[in-house]
Amino acid sequence: MTIRLDTLPNGFRVVTEEMPGLESAAVGVWIAAGGRHEAEDENGIAHFLEHMAFKGTETRSARGIAEEIEDVGGHMNAYTSREAMAYYARILKDDVPLALDVISDIILNPLFDSDEIEVERGVILQEIGQALDTPDDVIFDWLQEAAYPDQPLGRTVLGPADRVEAFGRGDLLRFVDRHHCPGRMVLSAAGAVNHDRIAALAERTFGHLRRRNPPDPPRARFGGGDRRGIKPLEQAHWALALEGPATRDPDFHTAQIYATALGGGMSSRLFQEVRERRGLCYSIFAQAGSYDDTGLMTVYAGTGVDTVVELMNVTLDEMKRCADDLSEAEVERARAQIKAGMLIGLESPSLRAERLARTLNIWGRVRTIDEIVEKFDAVGVADVRRFAGELASNGRAAVALYGPEAAAAAPDLDSVRERLAA
Repeated sequence: MTIRLDTLPNGFRVVTEEMPGLESAAVGVWIAAGGRHEAEDENGIAHFLEHMAFKGTETRSARGIAEEIEDVGGHMNAYTSREAMAYYARILKDDVPLALDVISDIILNPLFDSDEIEVERGVILQEIGQALDTPDDVIFDWLQEAAYPDQPLGRTVLGPADRVEAFGRGDLLRFVDRHHCPGRMVLSAAGAVNHDRIAALAERTFGHLRRRNPPDPPRARFGGGDRRGIKPLEQAHWALALEGPATRDPDFHTAQIYATALGGGMSSRLFQEVRERRGLCYSIFAQAGSYDDTGLMTVYAGTGVDTVVELMNVTLDEMKRCADDLSEAEVERARAQIKAGMLIGLESPSLRAERLARTLNIWGRVRTIDEIVEKFDAVGVADVRRFAGELASNGRAAVALYGPEAAAAAPDLDSVRERLAA
């Protein structure tokens, strides 16, 4: 595999990884601007912008954009997260220039036609409605809000319906002008790619953009809180978040191993104790998420009203116990799961392209797989036990609960903190 990186004079970066033997490629542009870059009255604008990119340019109609890629058997998509936006395609190797032309066109030349804005507004409002009907979407939005209250990182990516109903063409243009800067953009491609050809296309397409310094989002402040909602659901949905390490924190890799050992698979502590041994739920898991300046260690479970208290207490006790008796075998198994998942994922050009873009936006350079594996290999049992103990005792926690009225009597945030710290 050959990774090459070029940076244009305006700061726009082009990174590729050639994967011999493939007939296809993945190519896209990642922009380090997402939900947390929005002002309060802009909440949801980045996601709205993502939708509008596909609704027509100066030379292509919305249908033309879709047909041009699908006529050659490819597919194109996009996403918005709290820290980034991405527009990407998977195509055959001979169609890489076409994909780059379409992607650059929708990023640089969107029409933002008023009629199309109204159509897409309706689509997004339907998407918001669908999310509000999905308990495990609701619970994680509430948890995020409880963890980071009154700040961009705590708001939903979709935005509230009343904001979405008010957005106009000027709002979209202002967000693009403020945040879509070449220094925050990465063109990433992997698979059957030719770096020199892609770099030349990038220079011709993005080289004219003016170098400028966009505003940074406000630093996150973990607040912690307790968010509960009543709805006559079949189950109570419970989620816990503890403040975890940021992406570049020395404990990042330790947190990943801890989360996997705690609740990352069928062999994990929570799955075995809460589901297999006690039968308290169907779904339970833990995960470690990170941002530029903060992170979340999250546990989620759905259970019956009559078992929610026991489930919460058992979960908290298992989290505490990791600090005392997490074994070498558990750490090795978690490490193997993480490494295997990472290496298996690298067989996909799409995941490789995304990895290249993400590491550039986070680290300013491409981290090799060997470097990442070495970081995970350096984490020992003592490191994970120490991390588990600090996590449980620091008191920085947030709780969200959503379900039938009787579930509201489940332990509150203070009780959760006390049980973890005991």
